[in-house]
Amino acid sequence: MASNQSPSTQNNSDEIDLGQLFHLIGRGFNAVFRWFLRVFLYLKKNLLILIALVVVGLAIGYGLNQIISKKYKTEVIVKPQIESKTYLYDVVNELQSNIGTRDTLFFKSIGIDNIDFNGLNIEISRVEEVGNSENDIQYLELLQSFENTDAIADLVRAELQNKSSFNHRITFYYKNPANGKIFAEKVLNYINTNSYFNSLLEVYRNNAIARIKEDEKILIQVDEIIANYTNGLASKGNSSSNDKIILDNQEQVNIADIFEYKTGLIRDIEAKKLELQERVVPVSIINLGQNQVERKSFFGKSIVLIPVIFIVLFFITSILIYFNRKAKELL
Repeated sequence: MASNQSPSTQNNSDEIDLGQLFHLIGRGFNAVFRWFLRVFLYLKKNLLILIALVVVGLAIGYGLNQIISKKYKTEVIVKPQIESKTYLYDVVNELQSNIGTRDTLFFKSIGIDNIDFNGLNIEISRVEEVGNSENDIQYLELLQSFENTDAIADLVRAELQNKSSFNHRITFYYKNPANGKIFAEKVLNYINTNSYFNSLLEVYRNNAIARIKEDEKILIQVDEIIANYTNGLASKGNSSSNDKIILDNQEQVNIADIFEYKTGLIRDIEAKKLELQERVVPVSIINLGQNQVERKSFFGKSIVLIPVIFIVLFFITSILIYFNRKAKELL
C-alpha cells in the first residue's frame, strides 16, 4: 500500500517545484518592470532639468567653437637629393627641438634674429602620390617587352630611384606673417649647408660633366661613321649596298646597332644634363608657398561633448544623493 502512494506523492512534489519556479519567474519580471517604471518616473521628474542641461551645454559648446586661434603657415615641397632623406628628417627634428627649448643662440647662428617663438612650429611629412592601378599594370607590361634587352637594367634602376625618393612637405607654423616666410627661407638655407652632402654633390656634378664630354666626343665619331656610310651608299648605288659597316679592324658592324648606340649616347647626355640641373643642393625646393591663414577652433568640433558631460555629472550627483539618503536610513 505504501508503494502505491509513492508516485502520487512524487507528482505533487513536482507540481509544487514548478509552481515555485513560475512564481520566481513572475517576481523577476515584476522586479524588472518596476525598475523600468522607476527609471521612467525619475526621467519624467527631472525632464525639465535634463532639457535645460542639454540646451545650456549646446550653447556653451557653440560659444567655445567660435573662439578661433588665428595663425599662419607656409608649406614647402622639397625633394631630397642622393641619400639626404634621413638627414632631412633629422635636421627638421633638430630645428623643432631648438624651438621647444627657445634656443635663441642657435637661430642667431643661422641668421635669424629677434625670433618670436609664440606659435612657432615645424612639421615634415611625405607627399603621397596618387597611384593608378591600370597605369601601373600597363607600365609592368611595357617593362616585360624590355626583358631581354640591355635597357632593362637602366629602367629598373631609374624606377627604384623614383620610388625611393619621394617629395616631402615641410610646414612652418607661426603667428607673425611678416617674418614667417623669411624664417622659412633661412631655415631652408641652413638645411642645405651640410658640408658632407655638398661635397658629394660636387663629385656627382664633376662626374656628370666628364661623362657628357666623353659622350659628345664619341657621338661625333659615330656621326662620322654614319656620314661615311651614307656617302659610300651614294657613290656605289643602292643596288650594291648592304646593312653592314666594315671598320678599320675589318670587323663588320650592323648599321642598326650604330644608330641604336647613337640614340643611347644622346639619352645618356640628356640624363646627365638633367642630373646637373637637379643636383645643385642636398634638398631641392620644388615649391615655396605663400603665407596661408589657418584658423583652429579653441574647443574643437564636438559641440555635443559639453551636454554629455553635464548629463553624466547630473546622474552621478543623483546616485550619490540616493546612496547618502540610504546610508542615513541605516544609521
